[in-house]
Amino acid sequence: MSVAPDIDWEAEYNNRARVPEYPEIMAGWERDAAAYREARSDRSELGRSYGPHPRQFLDIFHPDKGEASRPVVVFIHGGYWRSLEPRLFSHLAAGANRHGLVVAMPGYRLCPEVTVPDVIADLQAACLDLHRRLRRPLVACGHSAGGHLAAAMAATDWRAVAPDAPENLVRQAVAVSGIFDLAPLIKTSINESLRLDEATARAASPAFWPVPAGVTVECWVGETESPEYFRQSRSLAERWAEVGARMHVETLPGLNHFTAPAPLAEPDSDLTQALVALCNAIAGQA
Repeated sequence: MSVAPDIDWEAEYNNRARVPEYPEIMAGWERDAAAYREARSDRSELGRSYGPHPRQFLDIFHPDKGEASRPVVVFIHGGYWRSLEPRLFSHLAAGANRHGLVVAMPGYRLCPEVTVPDVIADLQAACLDLHRRLRRPLVACGHSAGGHLAAAMAATDWRAVAPDAPENLVRQAVAVSGIFDLAPLIKTSINESLRLDEATARAASPAFWPVPAGVTVECWVGETESPEYFRQSRSLAERWAEVGARMHVETLPGLNHFTAPAPLAEPDSDLTQALVALCNAIAGQA
């Protein structure tokens, strides 16, 4: 994944500076998420632990009706692996729920308390917990750092993580404005929390992982994102497609880094339709 040497890395990855109205957008997240939890209180399970840390929990939103054999969507929040939490995003379960899909939203430990590989391990543990409880395949969906984690789940060697896990526990993912090569972040203030060096950044970058058979990833990027976000998705798609993965890159018209995941709340949006199509393809193979 080649990059130009004269890029202003801080400017490329400082999303809050690029979107000065982000506090209002995030306040909207909190309001809409709380309203969705209240409206779905009889169809949700909040705070299911999958580990001993307070942030190792799952919020699970069930549809009004759906087929028991269909995949579970695992939505992974962003925040550069160092901030935010899943209950800011509960409302993003609405689109998939309307299509009869269960949506699980895991929390995870944050940097600098832990490292990025530890965060990856938390998501793997959350996915294993869901599998052992529901016995269904999973489709990962994530925004920003959550897009990185969704791709990491799709590329995980699940048998190496847990002998009882199916090899294809997660092989499909939707990554919204994801980051898949972490090396550029070393040159930013973000790394004060992440504490990456060249070796650890590469090891934690799914762009450079072996790609198992059967991987399909949808990479969606907000139209007004920095050029680096487009490079990240296009480079991942090119690299993984070369070794057999099914990859697709799409732009979200008019959306910025903070508004890019919003279409997941809409059952008829193109983004939700792409996610549902991945789930339906798995269900059709069952």
